[in-house]
Amino acid sequence: MSERTGYNVEYDETGEVQVIEGAPRDAGAPEMDAPETLGCHSGGEMEKAARLAGSSEILDQYAKDYPQGPHDKPQSMCPAFGSLRVGLRMRRVATVLSGSACCVYGLTFVSHFYGARRSVGYVPFNSETLVTGKLFEDIRESVHEMADPDRFDAIVVTNLCVPTASGVPLRLLPDEINGVRIVGIDVPGFGIPTHAEAKDVLAGAMLKYARDEIAAGPVPAPVGGKEDRPTVSLLGEMFPADPMMIGAMLAPMGLAAGPVVPCREWRELYSALDCGAVAAIHPFYTSAVREFEAAGRPIVGSAPVGHDGTAAWLAGIGDAFGLASDKVAAAQNAFLPAIKAALAGAPIKGTITLSGYEGSELLVARLLIESGADVPYVGTACAKSPWSAADAEWLAAKGVKVKFRASLEDDMAAVEAVKPDLAIGTTPVVQKGKEMGIPSLYFTNLISARPLMGPAGAGSLAEVVNAAMGNKERMGTMKAFFEGVGHEDTAGVWEGAPNLQPQFRALNAKKLERAAKAAKASEMI
Repeated sequence: MSERTGYNVEYDETGEVQVIEGAPRDAGAPEMDAPETLGCHSGGEMEKAARLAGSSEILDQYAKDYPQGPHDKPQSMCPAFGSLRVGLRMRRVATVLSGSACCVYGLTFVSHFYGARRSVGYVPFNSETLVTGKLFEDIRESVHEMADPDRFDAIVVTNLCVPTASGVPLRLLPDEINGVRIVGIDVPGFGIPTHAEAKDVLAGAMLKYARDEIAAGPVPAPVGGKEDRPTVSLLGEMFPADPMMIGAMLAPMGLAAGPVVPCREWRELYSALDCGAVAAIHPFYTSAVREFEAAGRPIVGSAPVGHDGTAAWLAGIGDAFGLASDKVAAAQNAFLPAIKAALAGAPIKGTITLSGYEGSELLVARLLIESGADVPYVGTACAKSPWSAADAEWLAAKGVKVKFRASLEDDMAAVEAVKPDLAIGTTPVVQKGKEMGIPSLYFTNLISARPLMGPAGAGSLAEVVNAAMGNKERMGTMKAFFEGVGHEDTAGVWEGAPNLQPQFRALNAKKLERAAKAAKASEMI
């Protein structure tokens, strides 16, 4: 309602769309805290609030796509960073976040830390606008103001935890405004376990939109023109040299590498859907796979990593296209000897534990083992998938313990038990390893940011891995130097004994015990 004119300002017809309402609360059910008072790790309560607000369909689909396993809350960075990063890396795509200010600040900071060079939109809210539905009106007004076809092909609007729990209905936004596509997604921390899988949420939503556009009529051609050979679309973010190497390995079979999904611009989505097959290089893109399968495209799992992986992957691609065996053999004979030579020329000797949340952990483990390393444990925060089954079987045959949906506790327990020559993992795993005097490498920045495919990937890890393992003596010296300075809450140099206040610990332990009993009792009501 306009204060100056006294009439409603309407931008489109969504005000007349039927709104899905949540189910009424059962009589006698326990009261829940207001959604805005909860954090992203208050999974159970936030999910209850979201279902009451009409978001059950979305959450049920997420539970099916991204089964959570032993831990029901994120143990990496906010999952929404994954989808935010995908949108920020696309040309002519604007990104708008709807969530708590602290969450938006953190996501914006991290996105710019990782090199984003554009603004992140934000629609603020308070308790009143959240409860009355004014937040949705503010979001709708914002996208109308931003929808400039000279600047944008699409606008991505993302609900974070609180708007999702409150049922802010992004599905009621118009599909397009002034020719600018509007893509609304929910990425709550209580529904998406990792930021890797949040990439799939947006990639799948964009592929669905593009598939509907293709079904409706002609779409723009690729900027570089249409490829004259059948293509293989590549699913999963990779080192920039990897798609080129994959293209070179496909060429002897008369095939070409298609776009990498997530894409860098909108019209690449059309080319990706126009492929002959899809290579699920990263196996967690469940939503994207669903859209490719709906378009009738076969999916090939694993990746051309190492000697055995490349041989099997090229054979799988040949089967998907129905190629003659001599064409597949030509590609294998052209590259397998070079891969074997590269592995032999860059050996890795030592025991390594490997963990991460990027989705490529099993591929890296294969490459390390073929390079000569002993890898007794691989932990991935992503779920088990049919597209990683071949990798899991290969690793199991080599005596590797593969842990899907591995928790931080699983990964650190492996480091403690194995005491490897090198621990590769996330930041807290690396910290744990260094505390033990074990050389450690951060998976995301130092391992996954290297080529992995074909001959280029075969020797890419040896230099950084061998250099790190060579620091064993130095790590021991550092550990000895800092011995006695304290640990965890007693860390630092103390003039006297630390004041531990054990009575406070006992009091908090009792509070936690009472809270657990109360929660258990409420489940029985």
